[in-house]
Amino acid sequence: MADSGSGRLMRAAATVGGFTMISRITGFARDILIAAIVGAGPIGDAFFVAFKLPNFFRRLFAEGAFNAAFVPLFSGRLARKGREAARLFAEDTAAVLLTVLFLLVAALQMAMPVAMIALAPGFTDDPATFGLAVELTRITFPYLLFISLVSLFQGVLNSTGRFAAAAATPILLNLCLIAALLLLVEHVPTAGHALAIGVFVAGAVQFLWLLHALHRAGLALRLPRPRLTPGVKRVVALMAPAALGAGVVQINLVIDIILASTLPEGSISYLFYADRISQLPIGVVGVAVGTALLPLLSRQAASGQLDDARLSLNRAIEFALLLSIPAAAACLVIPSVLVGALFERGAFTPADTAATAWALAAYAWGLPAYVMVKVLGPAFFAREDTSTPVKIAVAAVAVNVVLNLILMGPMLHAGLALATAIASWLNTALLAYFAWRRGWLKPDRRLLWALPKMFAAALIMAAALLFGAIALDLRLPGGELWRALSLAILVAGAVAVYFGLGWILRLARPSDLRGLARGR
Repeated sequence: MADSGSGRLMRAAATVGGFTMISRITGFARDILIAAIVGAGPIGDAFFVAFKLPNFFRRLFAEGAFNAAFVPLFSGRLARKGREAARLFAEDTAAVLLTVLFLLVAALQMAMPVAMIALAPGFTDDPATFGLAVELTRITFPYLLFISLVSLFQGVLNSTGRFAAAAATPILLNLCLIAALLLLVEHVPTAGHALAIGVFVAGAVQFLWLLHALHRAGLALRLPRPRLTPGVKRVVALMAPAALGAGVVQINLVIDIILASTLPEGSISYLFYADRISQLPIGVVGVAVGTALLPLLSRQAASGQLDDARLSLNRAIEFALLLSIPAAAACLVIPSVLVGALFERGAFTPADTAATAWALAAYAWGLPAYVMVKVLGPAFFAREDTSTPVKIAVAAVAVNVVLNLILMGPMLHAGLALATAIASWLNTALLAYFAWRRGWLKPDRRLLWALPKMFAAALIMAAALLFGAIALDLRLPGGELWRALSLAILVAGAVAVYFGLGWILRLARPSDLRGLARGR
């Protein structure tokens, strides 16, 4: 039973992670275009704020609060009452969710100038940037309506073991933004307008994509009259605290945006580009494992399979750290190489590369913690406990705000990134402590033996990366083509070193990989 559950977890995580990797690749293509066309100036700052507001809710709903509340309840109905009862529950939830969010979007559209003062107070000193940010946010914000229903559709599909269509959804956003940059820039006032329109269109495309996936799966949902049924009330009760508990990283990033708007021009853009690189392991590893883990833990907890649930959590932690620790090491030792190869062209200058690399190195200190929050959260949400994560989140947010104010003076935007990293470690430590105290987390021998091996392998890999970067830089002159080639060589070498050491140290076991491939 335990082996079967662990195998299902790893296979589902691999499915989600694989599509997320494709999403991140297309996302980098998108960001490369944005950097080249928009750069890190006032238009970029205005668009990133306009994108941040609906994107904040996207991450909160798609990867946090909604899944934390909806998936355990939907999975429970599916297991106890059958497919039809679960489908009716999803329909009632969708009707109420859409009604509430429609009113929210309408209210914020009218009050957007006031909301912008709260989100980016530093823009008030520049009326042109402030006006552009308000205009672009009004275009992007209806995306929230679509993505909220998309989140519900994803929860339904994931709960029934269908992960592929939901995991592929973010790819559509990237493709729509790429198309907007290539086709609309010459026909709208600024590139920011083209991107904002692309966000709106992407929401509709993602909605239709998953609507079709539900129909193919025999789970087509209708939209009944909104009713606050007992099930819907339970979802709402669980969502409110879970929004803060599961989304503490995103809340910290929004606080960073607010404070960054008071720093020199370009600070918001530097944080955005650095965050995009650091989000690769968070999305591929943390979100993938967390998405696959929540339905599994929900079923195991509901069935009283406590030992199986602990085993699943241990393997999820091991898998997450196996990939996030070396990713953090790479971002710490070669941040300039990563940023330069990906973004330095067109409107993105060498000075922008240096400033963004500084922020990336700061974010990197917390990268394993960002991933672990995604993995540990389901241990609470699967048992319908959202009060503990919210209390932990409040403490983490408070620490983040205090550290922001202390570090932004001497370190500017990089101080905001470092504060976020420290606060995320606090969040992770407290989640792990309370999960351990309640008996949900008991690190087994395999996990405890794996941790020092991971750090040793990552340290050796980091040294190889550093020496490799120096050697490549000394031997040949720089240039865009050479930067890309250098990055490819360094990444391939780092992967070979780390997983070669992992094989020697028995971190990546061939039997595990064979079992994953066979779905066991």
